[in-house]
Amino acid sequence: MRRIFIFHGFLGADNLSNCNEKKLIHNFSEPLDSVDSHRQAGNMMNMNSEEPPLQPDPSSSVARQVVPRAAMTSPEHPWPVTMASWTFSQAISTWPSFWLEGQIQEINARRAGSTYITLADSQVSNTTLEVVAFGATSAQAAQFHQGDRVLIHGKPNLYQRFTKLSFLAQEIRRIGQGDLKQQIEELRKKLKGEGLFDADRKLALPEFPHHIGLICAPQARAEGDVKRNAMLRWPTIQITSEYVHVQGESCPPDVIAAVKKLDADPDIDVIIIARGGGAFADLVGFSDEGVVRAVSECSTPVVSAIGHEDDWTLLDLVADLRASTPTDAAKRVVPDVHEQLELIDQLRFTLQSDLQSLVTSQLQLMHGYLTNPHLTHPMSMLEPYSQQLERLSERLNVSLHQYVDSETNAITRSQATLTALSPQKTLDRGYSIIRDEDGHVLSDASQLSSGQLLALLLRHGSATARVENVHD
Repeated sequence: MRRIFIFHGFLGADNLSNCNEKKLIHNFSEPLDSVDSHRQAGNMMNMNSEEPPLQPDPSSSVARQVVPRAAMTSPEHPWPVTMASWTFSQAISTWPSFWLEGQIQEINARRAGSTYITLADSQVSNTTLEVVAFGATSAQAAQFHQGDRVLIHGKPNLYQRFTKLSFLAQEIRRIGQGDLKQQIEELRKKLKGEGLFDADRKLALPEFPHHIGLICAPQARAEGDVKRNAMLRWPTIQITSEYVHVQGESCPPDVIAAVKKLDADPDIDVIIIARGGGAFADLVGFSDEGVVRAVSECSTPVVSAIGHEDDWTLLDLVADLRASTPTDAAKRVVPDVHEQLELIDQLRFTLQSDLQSLVTSQLQLMHGYLTNPHLTHPMSMLEPYSQQLERLSERLNVSLHQYVDSETNAITRSQATLTALSPQKTLDRGYSIIRDEDGHVLSDASQLSSGQLLALLLRHGSATARVENVHD
């Protein structure tokens, strides 16, 4: 990436070797007094600094010995950095205002009243220019986003403290959404429609992973952040790193191959794809359709840790977990051994307390059994029932005797009644019973006829008689 800036007295650019130095930074061979007329313009162009423009101090011995012209400098008579920066500023202040077209690669409007933009060339993606805006222009610029294509009117400006060239915006207009950002948005809608970002597709991370697969750039700070934090939290964790390009055309195929390789390894419990922060254009490789589909087909849980918290890619949407930074990924994937040991201590204490309470409760219960009179003298439990049984038995005997006596008396009375009414008793008193030949008892003389045979039943025995005479 080529950034045009002036730093510590040098004009820096990758491709400015053929530029006319006199046109770019004024004529340094003219006397210093000739640039005094530019002080007012220089002061205005340095309004992005809270300090006034730096100027040579005429009271210092160094300033009094400065040669008047740039062409007169030598190893014995060099210019101090402040003089060079101030001279550059005065020269740049004479440049005219112009319109600038580009695409917003980064925008920072966090500080009230000021907005800082990294503007990229729409045709040459690796050339950028820093744009600053203040006041009303800052409020206007804060409404734009990464990827917007804009027109900016302003003037070149040099921040003298760091001798840094920027473009001071006076007006900014949107001329369209960035093509790349629009393509990513259309791809997002397409993949979302296919269900690749659905929550039910997310895999749960293992609670205690043994082996992490890490995809990152070689010797990247992201790798150090993940490994350092993972080791601090769980010293026995194993990490296998797969090095890939994390930006540019090689990024997507490298990441896809690394994901497939780690997913095929049965020892890998979780995969972390990590990269440090960067511009919007630097992270587009992680919004590649092939990368998204490879992660969606992965049977191993994948954690996305791309850029900073404010950076988003399509990988973040398809991953099983999105971490704000590589450090955050390590903390969310690996448990903290100290927290786990503390948890074990708490569980051990709780278990010991519960066991102690259980043992104490059982001992108290056993003591109650041992001191219970019903258990020490089991027969005492039966005494109330035995006494009650005896009482009931006595009552039953009395009731039975009374009942038997009562029934005996009733039988006796019935027997006496029956005896008194018995025909035998009548016969015993001298009476007899007369029956005809058919056995009918005769009780009236009108039932008799002369010569009729009769059967007589006496007290003892029976007899047959014939009727001689009948008297009414």
